[in-house]
Amino acid sequence: MPDRRQALTPDALAMMDTIARTGSFAAAARELGKVPSALTYSVRQLEDALDVLLFDRSSRTAQLTEAGTELLTEGRRLLQELDAVANRVRRVADGWEATLSVTVEDVICPDTVFDLVTAFCELSDRRDERGAERGHGTRLRLRKDVLTGAWESLVHAEVDLAIGVAGEYSNPGGIETRLLGELPFVFCVSPRHVLAQVPEPLSDAQLVHHRAVAVADSALRLAPATYNLLAGQDVLTVPTMRDKIEALLRGLGCGFVPQTWAQPHVDAGRLVVRTTVRPPHLARLHYAWRAERGPHALGRALTWWLGQLENPLTQRALVLGKQAALRQAT
Repeated sequence: MPDRRQALTPDALAMMDTIARTGSFAAAARELGKVPSALTYSVRQLEDALDVLLFDRSSRTAQLTEAGTELLTEGRRLLQELDAVANRVRRVADGWEATLSVTVEDVICPDTVFDLVTAFCELSDRRDERGAERGHGTRLRLRKDVLTGAWESLVHAEVDLAIGVAGEYSNPGGIETRLLGELPFVFCVSPRHVLAQVPEPLSDAQLVHHRAVAVADSALRLAPATYNLLAGQDVLTVPTMRDKIEALLRGLGCGFVPQTWAQPHVDAGRLVVRTTVRPPHLARLHYAWRAERGPHALGRALTWWLGQLENPLTQRALVLGKQAALRQAT
């Protein structure tokens, strides 16, 4: 019995597709430039290798059996995958990475991130007048990290690009960083919270007696970062900044949150901004990428993202949100 792997060649799968599409061995033979007996022999060889009948011999037409239908379906899928692999290999040779991994820090505006993702995917989806793929084909992997976790993902080569990292980390080498922008934080509580009625400015001696809400650092190997937490203070830890806002809205604690995130709730009377003796936190956010091979060896996908991140309006939209960025621009 012929070996199954040797029998299931792209040519054999393409032959099956042609026979099924034309409806007969004779028509398929004419299209493939072969005699019908050669196709009949090839089909029998394939049937022997798989130990199944692919065509109903009682039918005068090329009628597929159930097993033949399954082979045709999977064969077409495999042929498409082979074409896709060939296209990706060609694109890699043209300088486009097979995969680009990007991590986005939790406080970065997701709407702006997905504006960039949309533009990148539109480049990938381009086709010529015959419908053939002409885009870059780079597979994008997007993830979210919190605080030191974004830097850790980059340092340990889990991602190629990190958007929104702090600037105080030690660079082990091979990583380039650029300033993205500054994100001001404000201290907020629910109007129902006790601290909403206490005279300002609020001291650490007052804050220590009230539960703080903190976002958990996603770092697993590097030392996690903490900001504005006091020794002995009760802490409610949540996974994201959105969860922190929700906890504050419910009066579950107090804490510093990005001003642009808090402002809609403040305007609606759902949160109250309070001044503290401790100066408000101002986060200096950066974008960073792996560049061990030097700036002239960067892949074209990463180069495209870095080009977008150089735009001042894009930087402000990522840090402050699109509406705030447009207000600043005007």
